[in-house]
Amino acid sequence: MRRVSSSLQELSENNVVQFLRQPQTIARILAGLFSLIIFASLVTDGYQNLTASSQLRCVLNDNGVACSYAITAGVLAFLQSFLFLAFDAYHNIIISHKVKSVILSLDLTFSIIWSCIWFIGFCFLANQWNTSAHHYLLGSSSARASIAFAFFSIPCWVYLGYQALRGLWAEPLIPYKQSLDEGAVALNTLSSVTTTSIPRSMEYHSPTKGKSGSSAAPFPQTPKGNQLTFLNDN
Repeated sequence: MRRVSSSLQELSENNVVQFLRQPQTIARILAGLFSLIIFASLVTDGYQNLTASSQLRCVLNDNGVACSYAITAGVLAFLQSFLFLAFDAYHNIIISHKVKSVILSLDLTFSIIWSCIWFIGFCFLANQWNTSAHHYLLGSSSARASIAFAFFSIPCWVYLGYQALRGLWAEPLIPYKQSLDEGAVALNTLSSVTTTSIPRSMEYHSPTKGKSGSSAAPFPQTPKGNQLTFLNDN
């Protein structure tokens, strides 16, 4: 049991596992999987024929535009979701803040676009399914699946847009903080250099003290011989 618990703890501390546990990563994977289900279900069973004819028709009200719309949107959304998933994986490796801001701007733009596309697609596919004159046996489950996962894709892309917007708001603060830290370090180094590089010759010395610290006489002393001659005269 200890080995199992230690192995599970090491697995939870792995960088790949921590990356996969992030909410943004989960939402991006779900958006890609939903897109895969949409276009895969319509490609396999989205086109059926009637018993009276051999011509393949879209199960959504015999409207080929509806099936083409869902398949094209699903393929493009699937590719984009996993492309930005790779950008998320290498986000910490990218050093340039300009590149990060460009990626976040593209992520925000495409997230808004895909949210609108899947909202329009859900309304369009649901309308075509409700007004369809023929209900096919094999394609009905594929049509319902495409409609349901088109609706589930909307909150995923909205959440991804929200995360990209948060990243854009937080990204410009990072270089500003780094510049402030670098300026503080530069000021500290300059102050330490200026205090330690002052020469000793520029220090202030009192005029009443010599180099040895003894007091200097204001007048020159008379020699000893002159003192003796002065005493003899007296």
